[in-house]
Amino acid sequence: MNTLIGNAPEFKAVLQTIEAIASSAANVLITGETGTGKELAAAAIHEQSPRSEQAYFRLNCAALPEQLIESELFGCTQGAFTGASQNKPGLFTEADGGTVFLDEINSMPLSAQAKLLRLIELGEFMPIGTQTVHKANVRIIAATNGNLPELLESGKFRQDLYFRLNVMAVNMPPLRERKGDAVVLAQHFAKVFAQKYSLRTLSFSTKVLD
Repeated sequence: MNTLIGNAPEFKAVLQTIEAIASSAANVLITGETGTGKELAAAAIHEQSPRSEQAYFRLNCAALPEQLIESELFGCTQGAFTGASQNKPGLFTEADGGTVFLDEINSMPLSAQAKLLRLIELGEFMPIGTQTVHKANVRIIAATNGNLPELLESGKFRQDLYFRLNVMAVNMPPLRERKGDAVVLAQHFAKVFAQKYSLRTLSFSTKVLD
């Protein structure tokens, strides 16, 4: 299992924040550059939460077109749109009682944002193609590598949704701000790949570490 690794004070502060907020039912917004470990942080929050035994689903909002994002999240009925060949439960149905991690939330279209806001506020949603109201109790962890305040100003992200997601915040610092952790991570991955490829123990010279 992937884990959050680091000894730098800046990173230990992040781990303390994760531990502190994990027990809450509040939604979480994780910010940080690409590659800083936002997905690992989300998984850690879920694993340390009271929902840890319940379902955990992940969706990258930038990886799917608008209509498919809504279908993945809220479900759809057969024939609701081209390609909907059967009834499909969405992630919020399958994750009821658990956690849903929405990566790159800044890429979510406004139509899906409105439905997500309703889910957060009322605990209900309607699958595409039906007026039937479904209920779900889901904790949402969202992440972004974009500048949400700029998107708020341009009208590309709903301010009310932003405040509903940003109840608790985690900011993942880039490695350049985590003095010493480059060595820690290098040694960790050397061990991981040595085991994966059945190699002898790998180590780094002092010159390389410097």
